[in-house]
Amino acid sequence: MNFKSITFFVVFLSCLLVSKAEKVEVVVEGATPIAQTDEDFICVTLDWWPTNKCDYDQCPWGQAGLFNLDLKNKILEKAVKAFHPLRIRVGGSLQDQVVYNVRNNIENCQPFQKQDKGFLFGFSIGCLDMKRWDELNEFFNQTRKESVTEKNLWVGDWYSHNARDLMSYTISKGYKIDSYELGNELCGVGVSARIEAKQYAKDMAALKNLVKEMYPNPKTQPKVLGPGGFYDKKWFDTFLDASGHDVIDGVTHHIYNLGPGNNPDVVRRVQDPFFLTQIAQTFKDVSNAIVKFAPWSGAWVSESGGAYNSGGQLVSYTFAFGFWYLDQLGMTSVYSHKVYCRQALTGGNYALLNTTTFVPNPDYYGALLWHRVMGSKVLSVTHKGSPYLRVYSHCAKKEPGVSFVFINLSKNTSFDVDLFHDLNLNGGSPNFEFKGHKKREEYHLTPKDGNILSSIVLLNGTPLELSDSLEIPELKPKLVDGLKPISIAAHSIAFVTIRDFNAPACS
Repeated sequence: MNFKSITFFVVFLSCLLVSKAEKVEVVVEGATPIAQTDEDFICVTLDWWPTNKCDYDQCPWGQAGLFNLDLKNKILEKAVKAFHPLRIRVGGSLQDQVVYNVRNNIENCQPFQKQDKGFLFGFSIGCLDMKRWDELNEFFNQTRKESVTEKNLWVGDWYSHNARDLMSYTISKGYKIDSYELGNELCGVGVSARIEAKQYAKDMAALKNLVKEMYPNPKTQPKVLGPGGFYDKKWFDTFLDASGHDVIDGVTHHIYNLGPGNNPDVVRRVQDPFFLTQIAQTFKDVSNAIVKFAPWSGAWVSESGGAYNSGGQLVSYTFAFGFWYLDQLGMTSVYSHKVYCRQALTGGNYALLNTTTFVPNPDYYGALLWHRVMGSKVLSVTHKGSPYLRVYSHCAKKEPGVSFVFINLSKNTSFDVDLFHDLNLNGGSPNFEFKGHKKREEYHLTPKDGNILSSIVLLNGTPLELSDSLEIPELKPKLVDGLKPISIAAHSIAFVTIRDFNAPACS
């Protein structure tokens, strides 16, 4: 083979390795919404874990657990204020930790209670309910005891005095509480402990009565949530059927579908559309159970970190995790979930903010863009192209138009997307291809140097970094000719808003 042949071969091979563009037709059914989320769909958690919370020979919580967290940190404060408001769930299991006085618990949250900061503050009181040791039950004078016949089963009524103390204290301080959630991973087979469904329903009714007593004004009354654990069809159906009318405002469940944090397969799973879709059945089942047994309430994911035991090592704080996270937001929206709480704002590998510096990780910006761009009304959107292109659509936030999130899981394939608007209520062919006359607003997220395991994300080619004054960077879209296809690069995520996409559902 001569030199020219070698040169031609190298050039030819390099062309094959370049990302190829695949044309995709995406159909939007804009006549009616298929679901609706809360306006403040994005939620984050703060957990109690101490510095010695360690998994797999690492201790990723540092000072980021609530009892050690510097809530006056300027970056933390600005990161939360950028959402205005941000729903924060405080809670988690204290079954294996030192027990703290209720007043100290809520006092530690005081900096998050100033009303000018825009918080929707929820409190999980499961940690005030279950204690595994007899001396702790005696200390709290609880009536619930461990079963003598079944391991890990706890019986007896919930002792509500600690919750009453917590509510009295927050009321005396003028703190506004968005919701109270009873329990933490005690449903179904439970995690370390469990409670029977009918007993749990009885306890939820007691919490509801307590909330009504302590907050008599219906307009300012916190919501009551539960059970806050992993979905089990038989248990959830029994629980909801026995709970009674208008007792539960939000049916909460947890998601850790990626497996343990030390699983080397996590990075592959977040790029696998077939794996990501498996959890859809759980979201659908929870939604269907609510329609059947508690239509006055709504589904919430009240805790989700993807990989359990503090998140996936070397993955959960990187760009790659956004494939899973934003897909979860899209999927739960489609299945009528009102709120999605990411574990965690700080602490562990899965935190939205770096555990030590509070500098935002890539998923922070994904969450912030969702909060600002995606409205509450969910639209049906489909395509017949590659399963590695995930697409979700909502009415645009606040202003007219339709917003999309495109998630490209493929390493080598980019997509050129043409939109079709289907107004046929009888399910016929799309009415027409949509061509916008106004410029589109596009936010393209890509990893630094094309490395999806990077903790630095680029917006439209520019790294998202704090300013010298530690301000969260402004998230500006690039304006693109509405007549051109939407180009989605390989291994990227894009938010796109089209102001002149006139969907009746969004009017």
